[in-house]
Amino acid sequence: MTRQQPFSGRPQDLPTKAELARLRVEYEKDERLAYLGHLEVIATVERCVRRAGLPFSIGNGFARRMRLQFSGALPVGASSACEYYDIRLTERVDAREALGLLRAATPPALAPTRAAYVPGADPALEAWLDRSSWEVELVASPVGAALIERAVESLRAHGTLTYLRGEREKTVDLASTLVGVSAVDAPCGSVRLRVETRSGARASLRPRALVDAALAEAGRGMPDAVRVRRVAQRHEEDGRLVEPL
Repeated sequence: MTRQQPFSGRPQDLPTKAELARLRVEYEKDERLAYLGHLEVIATVERCVRRAGLPFSIGNGFARRMRLQFSGALPVGASSACEYYDIRLTERVDAREALGLLRAATPPALAPTRAAYVPGADPALEAWLDRSSWEVELVASPVGAALIERAVESLRAHGTLTYLRGEREKTVDLASTLVGVSAVDAPCGSVRLRVETRSGARASLRPRALVDAALAEAGRGMPDAVRVRRVAQRHEEDGRLVEPL
């Protein structure tokens, strides 16, 4: 079903964001797209929403952009099973129908998996989702699971982690950003880690930076490859974790 898009009308006559239906969509980012940048993902999703024919809302600003908000950007090189965006609609479409339209209009490597309406006045996704769970695989790792866990604990004892991000030096507080790490030995000499992180207003911890620093702390070489995948995003509130949907 094709719906007319809301391009006409004066900006001052458009409804405020809190008055609009707010559809939250969960989608995957396939491993093949791990090096696709966040801005490219945003542009792709915008095109998919338009192709789906959903009655999306346009902002009141000068640029008149689609009212679309995303969860925090993935690190370059990471895939995900659980990314999210919120789209504001001028009319409420059944969530199952909207999900079907988006699936038909979206490449399989960015496939939407779930959709549901959330309160319009809730905080923005990027700030609200402050806990992440990651799976990291070290292919042909030079260290075993026990040694890399000890190296991470040694890093935690230092208090902070400093690394280069591009040409800039970045320092993160491990006490606030690193919730926990567990590692197991896997077949073919690989090691699999589960990393739990917390993000805040000042900084967030990138699992790849943590792993690289732990390998350096252990005084060993690098694995053949490092695969990073985000497997859960949640909101931490009063000691409990709240699911996005």
